[in-house]
Amino acid sequence: MSRLGNKEITVPAGVEVTFDKGFLKVKGPKGELIQNVKPGIDVINENSRITVKRASNSKNHKALHGLYWSLLNNMLVGVNEGFTRKLELNGVGYRAQAKDNLITFSIGFSHPVEFVLPKGVSCTVEDTTKITLTSHDKQLIGQTAALIRKIRPPEPYKKKGIKYAEEVIRTKAGKSSKK
Repeated sequence: MSRLGNKEITVPAGVEVTFDKGFLKVKGPKGELIQNVKPGIDVINENSRITVKRASNSKNHKALHGLYWSLLNNMLVGVNEGFTRKLELNGVGYRAQAKDNLITFSIGFSHPVEFVLPKGVSCTVEDTTKITLTSHDKQLIGQTAALIRKIRPPEPYKKKGIKYAEEVIRTKAGKSSKK
């Protein structure tokens, strides 16, 4: 049984939640998000308190109950406060430049690599090696950060590459010479 799914969610001031025909819409000061909700899950909004109910105690409905509670909670936090994700570039001469919705990376390739940010994600670059992504959509910002990291993932021998700020790269020992 989902313990989180049984909790009520308080809707922050300035945020509007509507549930109609299987679609959940959350609108707030940072933006608007829409989520498709599968049959068997019901979202009830009463006096700025939201509860997520399931139709039965089947294994599938139990799993979806907690999932949709978490998705709704993330949507409410996103449209009210927003989310941030930080990335770091490690390596000699590695740098990034942000202009509008385009990030240009110089990360050891023979050419600069350009990454176009999706709509809804903004970026700032500090010290040419620290990238901060901000968005109201948690799923979108996580996917964008993963795609940027995938351009040059950190390698375990010299720790060069693009990594998440909180990520710790474990160093491997190199080859040792024969004696």
